[in-house]
Amino acid sequence: MSVLDKRGAGPGQPLPGQSSDAPDDTAPGGTGQGAGRTTRTRQRTGRRGLTLVLNAVSVALGIAVWWLLASAGFKLPTPPEVVSRARTLIGDGTLGTDALASLTRVLIGFALGTAVAIPVGFLMGWYGILRGLIEPWIQFFRTIPPLAILPLAVVAMGIDETPKIFVIFLAAFLACVISTFQGVVSVDRTLINAARVLGAKDLTIFARVVVPASTPFILVGMRVGLGSAWATLVAAELIAAQEGLGYRMQNAQLYYDLPTIFVGLISIGILGLLMDRILLLAERRLTRWQERR
Repeated sequence: MSVLDKRGAGPGQPLPGQSSDAPDDTAPGGTGQGAGRTTRTRQRTGRRGLTLVLNAVSVALGIAVWWLLASAGFKLPTPPEVVSRARTLIGDGTLGTDALASLTRVLIGFALGTAVAIPVGFLMGWYGILRGLIEPWIQFFRTIPPLAILPLAVVAMGIDETPKIFVIFLAAFLACVISTFQGVVSVDRTLINAARVLGAKDLTIFARVVVPASTPFILVGMRVGLGSAWATLVAAELIAAQEGLGYRMQNAQLYYDLPTIFVGLISIGILGLLMDRILLLAERRLTRWQERR
């Protein structure tokens, strides 16, 4: 092949004698970038696989330690006893009914708490006057455990579902509103000033700058609020409840029924973990731009 032939072949054209199907590393999006994407995908898959293995090992070790403690004479039921009781409670429908009742209370209280907390947190962070009016009350009630308000809620609202949902709402609200407020006040002022220089109005700055920058804080607050909601649930169900995981555990305590108590504890842990994983998945989807380790 002559020099002219080589010159005539452009970067995207095959050389004489070269197949047009041969890969071209110089083309945009060529094999170099494809190999990089494949490597990153394999690395992410490997990390996820390692995490799952470590999680499984951790659970197995926890069960083994639990079994050893029960066999050593501690007043704990053995894992087979708990599994047997769980089968009984599932078979007669008791566990399903209690889990559904508790999950419904948590979902309603948590949804209401976050729905109110997010706009309140944004208003506190965006407007100084509203911050001065609202923040003292938020800080005041934040130092009071929601369970301490439960007796007052029962007297004021009765013994139906309302006081139970109210204390769960309060626990989720206080955790989420503080996190949302901190997210708004932590937004880089340089970004806001740059948007103003470009002619953006307050509403545009709020929607395009403040909300995206605050999203990680909001989601963290929601996860903390979810944990607080489940922690509050058990005590809330001790007040005049007829069904629910907390009620079942309290009833089992009267008869020293440790396997049933453990079934309730494990059920709450599993439900809370599943809901937390859903929030974590949403966090990863909504904050893909954020650097992660």
